[in-house]
Amino acid sequence: MKRLLGVLLALPAMVMAAEPVVSTAAPLPVGGSSVAGQLSQLVLGLMLVLGLIFFLAWLLRRVQRAGPAGKGQVIDLIGSRALGPRDRLLLVQIGNEQILLGLTPGSITALHVMKEPVQVLNTEQATPEFAQRLMELLGKDHKDKK
Repeated sequence: MKRLLGVLLALPAMVMAAEPVVSTAAPLPVGGSSVAGQLSQLVLGLMLVLGLIFFLAWLLRRVQRAGPAGKGQVIDLIGSRALGPRDRLLLVQIGNEQILLGLTPGSITALHVMKEPVQVLNTEQATPEFAQRLMELLGKDHKDKK
């Protein structure tokens, strides 16, 4: 047993003492041209991936806009209020009925069914001045939001 253990411990030293294998293949060219070629290939690949990401984001926006914008929806979100980092109150309209919902990470609870629907101001008139100016600077109309 001790003899086997001694052979296993000496094995790494024997491997290191062995002569290196000589390769007959041509050495790789070392120079600035191969580094520049690799760098340009890396940059072009990165630009291709980034272009693909931006194209897919643009395509996703186009597809989302093409769908019905609120038409044919049965449930509409009238308003929302954050109560904490993960808790919210939601006012939802289903047909002619409005329901106040409590939303937590583990559940959704109906808190109250409104007897009379709550009248909501037009969102275009209720837009804060900063948001309105930002939309103008970005070149977007309020009509694009719908």
